[in-house]
Amino acid sequence: MMAILNRMGYPVNRKRTQRLMHLMGLEAIYPKRNLSAPDKQHAVFPYLLRNMAIERVNQVWGVDITYLRLQTGFAFLVAFLDWFSRYVLSFAVSTTADHQFCIAALNEALKIGKAEICNSDQGSQFTSIPFVSCLQEAGVRISMDGRGRALDNVFTERLWRTVKYEDVYLNDYQSPRDSLHGLTAYFRFYNYERPHQALGYRTPAEVFYAKV
Repeated sequence: MMAILNRMGYPVNRKRTQRLMHLMGLEAIYPKRNLSAPDKQHAVFPYLLRNMAIERVNQVWGVDITYLRLQTGFAFLVAFLDWFSRYVLSFAVSTTADHQFCIAALNEALKIGKAEICNSDQGSQFTSIPFVSCLQEAGVRISMDGRGRALDNVFTERLWRTVKYEDVYLNDYQSPRDSLHGLTAYFRFYNYERPHQALGYRTPAEVFYAKV
């Protein structure tokens, strides 16, 4: 794009071109980061939730990672979600998509409750031995989506859509530190103030703590 503009008589550099494209909401079309790639050396667990009715708190937790585009680079966001109440039990932000920050978020979630089943995709973070061991030691059964089946983790996918449209895209965070600060406030709002139609217009916290 910079080269084309220069040929048209507009002397702009790469940085200014990027800034203007960002202001106009334009971006190149390219494959997005694949956060669900499995490690062939790691064990993959079967999907346990097919045709299962979600009827109570801590019956099923979902965990997933999403990509955050920042002004100064990028970061990764992981969150644990109780499927029945839509309550976000914990989250973490990291500049590297390794299993360590996923384990940190898991340990925070386990301070609040314990799921009967934890569902994830087949990403290497969730199939890693340390992450799997943490779940097994806590007595949590492990369920993993089929390859390419995002709808197996539909509640968490809906959470990402809500978080990005209601917070991330609006605030255009500059750095991982900024995103952590802002998301902490947003998830507090999401859990304790934002009513959900699917919950009879109650908040996730009202449902989660009423049923625990």
